[in-house]
Parts: sequence; C-alpha cells; structure tokens
Amino acid sequence: MVDKPWYLKMIAWREKNIKQRNFILILSFFVGIFASLAAFILKSAIHLIQNLLTHSFNPDEVNFWYLVFPFIGITLSFLFVRFVVKDDISHGVTRILYAISQRKSIIKLHNTWTSIVSSAVTIGFGGSVGAEAPIVFTGSAIGSNLGKFFKMDQKTMLLLIGCGAAGAIGGIFKAPIAGLVFTLEVLMLDMTMTSVVPLLISSVTATSLTYFLTGSSFMFQFTSYEPFSVARIPQLIALGVICGFVSLYFTRGMNFLEVSFRKVQSPVIKLLIGGIALGVLIFVFPPLYGEGYNTIEALLNGNSSNVLQTSFFQHLGGSIWVLVVYLVLIVIFKIFASTATTSPGGVGGIFAPSLFVGCISGFVVATIMGQVGIAAPTSNFALAGMSGVMSGVMHAPLTGIFLIAELTGSYNLFMTLMIVSTISYMTIILFEPHSLYAMRLAQKGELITHHKDRAVLTLLRMENVIETDLSVVSPQMNLGELVKIISKSSRNVFPVVDPHSKKFLGIVLLDEVRNIMFRPDLYERFTVRQLMISPPATIGVDLPMEKVMQIFEDTGAWNLPVVDVEKRYLGFVSKSKIFNSYRHVLVHFSDE
Repeated sequence: MVDKPWYLKMIAWREKNIKQRNFILILSFFVGIFASLAAFILKSAIHLIQNLLTHSFNPDEVNFWYLVFPFIGITLSFLFVRFVVKDDISHGVTRILYAISQRKSIIKLHNTWTSIVSSAVTIGFGGSVGAEAPIVFTGSAIGSNLGKFFKMDQKTMLLLIGCGAAGAIGGIFKAPIAGLVFTLEVLMLDMTMTSVVPLLISSVTATSLTYFLTGSSFMFQFTSYEPFSVARIPQLIALGVICGFVSLYFTRGMNFLEVSFRKVQSPVIKLLIGGIALGVLIFVFPPLYGEGYNTIEALLNGNSSNVLQTSFFQHLGGSIWVLVVYLVLIVIFKIFASTATTSPGGVGGIFAPSLFVGCISGFVVATIMGQVGIAAPTSNFALAGMSGVMSGVMHAPLTGIFLIAELTGSYNLFMTLMIVSTISYMTIILFEPHSLYAMRLAQKGELITHHKDRAVLTLLRMENVIETDLSVVSPQMNLGELVKIISKSSRNVFPVVDPHSKKFLGIVLLDEVRNIMFRPDLYERFTVRQLMISPPATIGVDLPMEKVMQIFEDTGAWNLPVVDVEKRYLGFVSKSKIFNSYRHVLVHFSDE
C-alpha cells in the first residue's frame, strides 16, 4: 500500500480535527502574514532601486537621467513578463475582479511573486504608477493558492482572495480599516459576519506585522493646521465637485489612452512610444517620477517650493502662479505618464496616481481660493483632495475616507474627508457608472456588482445552462421521418439544422404538426422546410446572461436556440433552466 503524500495527510488531519469555520480564521491569519511580508519586500525593493539610481542627483539641476531610467525600467519589466512570466499580470485589481466574475476564484501560483518583481523594477526605475495594485494582486494570489492547496470550495476561495486583498492594503498602507472597507466595497459582494471577521483578521494581522517591521509612524506626516469648521462646508462641496470632475478626467482619459495603445500591434513600437513618452514627461515634470509620494509629503507639509526642484520651472521665478500652472500641467499629464508606463509592459496600479492627482488638485484649489480672497488651508484641502479623487476613480468613497485618515492620522478631519469624498463620488456617477477597474469587464458583461440579481446572473455561464439533448432535424426530411424522431423524443421543440454547414435554420414545434402527424397520406407531401418556423430570437453563445434574460422578457419565449458567431447551432437555453441555475448559484453566492 502506497502512503499518501504528506500534504494529503495534513489535509485529512485538518478535516478531522479542525472545523471549517475555525480553519478559515486560521488561514486568514496566515494570509495576512504573507501579504504583509510581500508588501514589505516590494516597498523595500522599490526604495532600494530608487536610492541606487537617484542618490547622486543634484536637486538644483535638471537631470538628463530622467530620460533614460524609466525607459530601462519598463523595458526590463516587458522582457520579464514576456519571456519569463508569459502571462498577463497587468491591471491587478481588474484581474482579481475577472477571476471572481468567472466563478473560479483561482489566481495562478506565479502571481504570488511575479507582480512583486515586475512592479519593483517598473517603479524603482521611475515608472509613474503605484505599488498597491500589484501587491493587492499578490495578496489575493496568496489567498487563492492557500485555499487551493487545502482543497477549499469556491465560496471560501473567494473569501480568501478578499483576505489577501485586505491584508495587502492593510500591510502596505498601515491602514487596517481601509483594507477591510476596500475589499468589501470594491471586490466583495456581501457584507456578512462570516466574511467580515476573516477579512478583519487578515487586515489587522498584516498591519500589525508592518508596524513591527517599519515602525509606528504614519505613512505621511501631517498636522492639521485648522480643525473642521461649518463655515468651510461650501468650499468643501466645491472641492468635492472639482475632485469628481478630475476623477472623471482621470478615468476616461486613462481608458482612452489604454485603448489607443492596444491598437498598436507591434510590442516593440509600443515599447518605444511608451518609453520615450514617459522619459520626456518625467524629464519635463520630475514629480511624475515613481509613485509621487515625495510630492504629496511636500504639499501636505507646506514645502510646495520643493516640487519645482530639478525642473525647468524652478528658473521661472518664485511666483505662486508659476507653481499653480506647473501643478495643473502635472495633473493633466499624469494619466499620460501612467498609461505610458503600464501599456507597453510596465506593471503598477492607480492607487498612488489617484492619491497624487488628488493631493495636487486639492492644493491647487486651496491656493487659487487664497489668491482670490477666500481663505482655505492648503494642507487640509490637499488631504481632502486625495480622498476625493480616490473615491471618484475607484467608486469607493468609504475606502477614500478611511484610507486617508489612516495614512496621515488625521482622524479629526473625518467630516472634511466625508464631505469631499461623498460629493466627488456623487459627481462622477452622474457621468460614469463604473470605476476604472471595472470598466474593462463591464464592457464585456463580466462585471460582478453589489446588485445581487445582476451579480448572480454574471456568475452564470452559458455552458452551464445550455441544453443539447434536443433532437436535430434537417430541412430535407419529410413528415414521415419527422414523426419517427418525434416518437423517440421527450421534447416538443426540434431545431432545424443544415446538415452540411451546421447552420441553424429554424424550429419545428410539436403543437404545429400535431394535427397532421397521424395522417400517413401526408408523410411524403410535407417536408421539414415547409413545416419549420423562425424562433422569436436566437441567443449568441457569448451574450451576457443579463442580456439573455432581457431577450426572454422581450420575446415572451421559454426556449430559445443558441448559436455561435457563424450562426451554427449549439443547443437550446430555457428560462426554467436559467431560473434553476440562478437559485443554485444564489445559495452559494450568499451566506443566507
């Protein structure tokens, strides 16, 4: 008798001795540990590379290395992804949403480390993106693969993916509440106690370990120079509206640029365009180099003059309007720099860019208000701008509020953050129903939403509801041959298919031939082609299930044929089958 492998013995022991619910809590703890370690490794690698490359830069001079380093970074990342990884690891959060939408909750094993390597190189060499989305992808991959190793079911796998994301956010930002809220708001579907507790364990565990590894200081040092005042509410509302429109520009602009890049077929040409564009942008606007957290730190602490260092603009004088124009141009070109980083092959996310753009936007609004005689604290507005733009870009106002509060320790400005984030979110949803993360999936009908009915329909796959047991007939058959097939069938619908091209032609309904099928004298007179009719509609095999149900609703039909893009017959789908599958998925979808 051959002994079982050690891991199967361990799984068997676990199943015998540890209850499922308790084991999930244990797994969530370890997911938090591993996600925090991954975040620490990534941040350390980025800082190491950046220090090696830029430690000798003179802050009072224009540096031509800015033209070279970013191009090298995205080239190295492109080569690593293309020849080592051989898989798409870009847009980490979008990839997580896609894994969830496919109802598989499986993220490949290599994603536990490949995003760390590629994003460290990309950002360390100056790529204008953030490290947060790659580490969220890494954390989710850790959760998914731990669940896969211990043979967890699909619902538990989904929860562990969420634990990885919560741990990653908590670990990289030292923001446990933001980690929990981000996962519930952006990734997860239902907020129940069975899901909240593991998420909280992962997030708190990751944050605690990060505090142990890096110290107890906040990510950004910030002192509130002015507490919240009711008199500021009109100004905060105005800032929220502006942040909403900045978010809209960020979302639509980046999506447009990504689509434009995808039209370039040659990877080499795409790399050259992206690398050259990124190098030139960073050379002209040095704050676009890397994540941009130094710029955020400078604006939050009243050191705005530092932003002009190493740029051509520092020689234009110390006018406040020079600074304002400079910062506005940075906001405009940030989406170009970020897209030029990721589209050719660099790896990074939009967390940092949205914080960067938001901070600058808030600072600029406060500065302009001050110049026209409306007193506004620039640091507070910069902070609120970070929350507002993040809320708008991610369609996650709670994440924006809690993240900024935890990043800076500015808990006394909760009302300020809440007003700006809420108004920003309300502004952008008037024009754009989806976040940048969700936009690509929404266009394909693969997006999971918080609307339970729509979410469940998204989870339904056509291959699970299509019926192929219907008897197929050809148009050349006579009535006699049709009757023989009817006698052996338990269905009352018979698809008519061309025997050569396999294209769907129509259907024969039993009710339509019942009055003549018992008359042998007519068996040779009628053919299937004469008896068939067109169905109310046909269903494309790639059609989202929500649209399929809309077709059933519009036509009043109970059965409809399914065809491929070339109109070849694949099977039938029935409303009753969809309802049964819907109920089955709904049971597994919720903890009800």
